[in-house]
Amino acid sequence: MDTVIPFESLERETLENVLNDIVSRDGTDYGEYDLSLEQKREQALRALKSGDAVLLFDTESETIQLVGKRALQQRYD
Repeated sequence: MDTVIPFESLERETLENVLNDIVSRDGTDYGEYDLSLEQKREQALRALKSGDAVLLFDTESETIQLVGKRALQQRYD
């Protein structure tokens, strides 16, 4: 079973490391823009703070994913 991880519960450094890992994975697409790691991390953090995305621990792959709120809702409908 997948578990939502409240990003506020993570230490600042841990959250930065998690976001760095997520945004630097192969296949992460940011469109036509070339964004720095810091810009990608800031974008992800804004999505978390606004409630547009959540951190989801995937028990099968044992990884944390950044998942859009809509995608998460569709996943469980």
